[in-house]
Amino acid sequence: MPSNDVRILAQAAVPTVAVGAIAAAVSGVVAGGKGAVGAVVATVVVIAFMGLGLYVLQRTAKSLPHLFQGMGLLLYTTQILLLFVFLAAFKNTTLFNPRAFAVTLLAGTLAWIGAQTRAHMKSKILYVEPEPSSSTTTSKGQKPAKSGHAS
Repeated sequence: MPSNDVRILAQAAVPTVAVGAIAAAVSGVVAGGKGAVGAVVATVVVIAFMGLGLYVLQRTAKSLPHLFQGMGLLLYTTQILLLFVFLAAFKNTTLFNPRAFAVTLLAGTLAWIGAQTRAHMKSKILYVEPEPSSSTTTSKGQKPAKSGHAS
């Protein structure tokens, strides 16, 4: 993974882990051990889904840049739908507190999206690959006009 991608991943994952830790502590106090387990499971699910989505999106941007925007919209829609499927699948579980799981899943997802948005806005990613500086011709094969004084 290029350094920009790793930096964006870290800038999105760290706040999500912090939100998950706070949610686990609060859920542990409010709902006991099962609440803390539900919060931890939700945090892991969010990081796994969103991290995988970021990886897929970055690979798509490099290999098929013309599909980037559509793929991004499809990916986020799919992620939200899959998170709803997780909520529905674990609605009546006895392994952990479903309410703590659901609240942490929502809070972690919002934290990830907010942090990823902030990371993308602060990063300075080139949208256009610059031409090599050793090139002395223009795109039409002509020498560029010299600026300044003629010798």
